[in-house]
Amino acid sequence: MEWLIYILTGLSAGVVTGLAGLSASVVVTPVLVSISGWESYDAVTVALAADIFSCLLSSYTYGKNKNIDLGRGLMIGVTALAGTIAGSYFGYLFSQAQPNGLGYIAMVTTVLLGVKFLVKPVNGGLDAKGFAEQQGMGYKTFLAVFCGLFIGFVCGFTGSGGGILMLTVFTLLLGYNLKVAVGTSTLIMTFVALVGTISHITMGAHVELRSILAVVIACIIGALVAARFANKSDVKKLNRIIGFILLALGVLTTVIKMLA
Repeated sequence: MEWLIYILTGLSAGVVTGLAGLSASVVVTPVLVSISGWESYDAVTVALAADIFSCLLSSYTYGKNKNIDLGRGLMIGVTALAGTIAGSYFGYLFSQAQPNGLGYIAMVTTVLLGVKFLVKPVNGGLDAKGFAEQQGMGYKTFLAVFCGLFIGFVCGFTGSGGGILMLTVFTLLLGYNLKVAVGTSTLIMTFVALVGTISHITMGAHVELRSILAVVIACIIGALVAARFANKSDVKKLNRIIGFILLALGVLTTVIKMLA
């Protein structure tokens, strides 16, 4: 039963990564903590490890379909990495504490963003080529790069929220269309997750290799299938699917957190 939980958790996490560009942590962390009885810091480590490979393969699929803004994505990624290191350190210091405010903020953000995609979907927006050609976007790029610090910190500290915040920044602040927002988010999350995993292990996380492999392999499978589906779907359908996933995840993780 324990291995079945790992596999189903990994598959579900891969689906939300491939479809919406979210961190696997929004599924992996609450499930492992509330159902399997893991320590929160160890569960976050497994989730971040799953993110490395699932986000890498998802971003490759989006890149093949020209749905990644590579230049600005890498710029935001640099500041996000710095924030992740700091977030991992503070997450370690408070790993024995009760669920913190940042965790609840991430959950509320998930619910609100889900409602947003259902009520007011992102049907327009620029593709990667259109964004590169548009003039007068320097201040928005600078602001997004600064936001990368906060995104990275939240991801390193709580093990979740990074993908959600990036999706918000890319669609609402920079004006990307939905597919480019998700594709660029998965690219950045690949590197953020790598740094976060190394930081967590270095700071004393205890995880079993077989457990990590079970979650990671299942997560990769789910992410590949979901990313291919997302790139072939029309934007209207993708908005509804992402909105429903975000809303369901936000409500579910909040309930699990409150009952834990």
